[in-house]
Amino acid sequence: MNLPDKYLDQMSDLLKEEYPLYLEAMKQESFSCVRINTDKISVEEFVKISPFELKPVPWCAEGFYVNEDARPGTHPYYYAGLYYIQEPSAMAPAAVLPVESGNIVLDACAAPGGKSTALACKLHGTGVLVSNDISASRQNATLKNMTRFGIENSYVIAEDLNNLAKRFPESFDRILLDAPCSGEGMFRKEPSLITSWLEKDSSYYAPLQKELIINAWKMLKPGGKMVYSTCTFDPCEDEEIIAALMEQYDDVIIEKSDLSVHFASGVKPGFENCMRLYPHRLNGEGHFVSLLSKKGNAENTAEPLRAKPLRHEGFEQFMKQIKDSQRHQYRLINEHIYRIPETAFDNAKIRTVLSGLHMGSVKKDRFEPSQHLALSLKADQFDNVLKLEPDDIRCEKYLRGETISDDACKDGWVLVCVKDYPLGFGKCSSHTIKNKLEKGFRKI
Repeated sequence: MNLPDKYLDQMSDLLKEEYPLYLEAMKQESFSCVRINTDKISVEEFVKISPFELKPVPWCAEGFYVNEDARPGTHPYYYAGLYYIQEPSAMAPAAVLPVESGNIVLDACAAPGGKSTALACKLHGTGVLVSNDISASRQNATLKNMTRFGIENSYVIAEDLNNLAKRFPESFDRILLDAPCSGEGMFRKEPSLITSWLEKDSSYYAPLQKELIINAWKMLKPGGKMVYSTCTFDPCEDEEIIAALMEQYDDVIIEKSDLSVHFASGVKPGFENCMRLYPHRLNGEGHFVSLLSKKGNAENTAEPLRAKPLRHEGFEQFMKQIKDSQRHQYRLINEHIYRIPETAFDNAKIRTVLSGLHMGSVKKDRFEPSQHLALSLKADQFDNVLKLEPDDIRCEKYLRGETISDDACKDGWVLVCVKDYPLGFGKCSSHTIKNKLEKGFRKI
């Protein structure tokens, strides 16, 4: 790997006697990992059915290393949303943020949504998660990942944090700010970032990061907690960004995380509670993570949603096939029906990619259920279910968008599953199941 001399000098100054160990680590392969979707399956149950060998990630209870040849992205369990493929150090920011049930949470720079899926699992379907990124096009990846995970209580939006800070002062209990950065910690895994670093180093990113962290802080409630993280080593983008925040606000506390035992400490005096992840000290890439809290206390501002009842005959008929004792509120937006999270979030005049759970689309009196709805369900919630084994050829054919058949399926909508875990919908007629798996979720 052809690392720039300027970068190597910087790392030598930073790491001192550990510098040779870092250089040696950069010659090693990066690591493959999965993080279990505990909204669909417990860690214990997944370990029992896992098709590949698992080794725990020390700082993430839901994270596991897998062998390089495991190819987790090709297995039906991936398409069922049982896990997310994620670099192990990238699991740390969401693991460090202590999200509690009922919280109002903001993932400020969310795309492609991996950390949002982790935060959503911590909420257990309660409260609300707002997954934001300034780029609407990048949020398409977040939408896909939230859909695959079956997340029900999230808004996926695309806004500038300047605008959000004006709209939502002191509104969030928890905020994750995984800021755009020079990417030094990912050079081993993505060598192409070296070229980008030569064009835009810390001098480009630091002013942007200062603006982002100040806007995020404005949106954090008194008594709230925030994680600031990057995948770079330069203190200009890490500890010094925290210092800039503390110069402007006197209510910032750098907290010590229970997970800090796995990581190196911050490199500036007074910033020892910050956490640094180095590839020569752990099995993962480079990261910086800092857990911050805001002094004070805030009243619970979570408000229940108030929406007008939705009436649509086709939708109501379809919903009779779903066993759900809870009462939900729905909203029709441009011929699409969404189940809105129970905790209110005012997304009026905000570029919104997803509002809660996308139930499906309506065409006059007809209702077409969505992939998001299918992946949010449990197998025992739907009347007409086809359960396939992972090695059943029909499972592979279904994931490729082909028609399949089954002698036991009743006519009408059928929820196609791998074991007990939904993959998507089909439409059965005379035991032939027309494939309704949305194209973006098919196996290529």
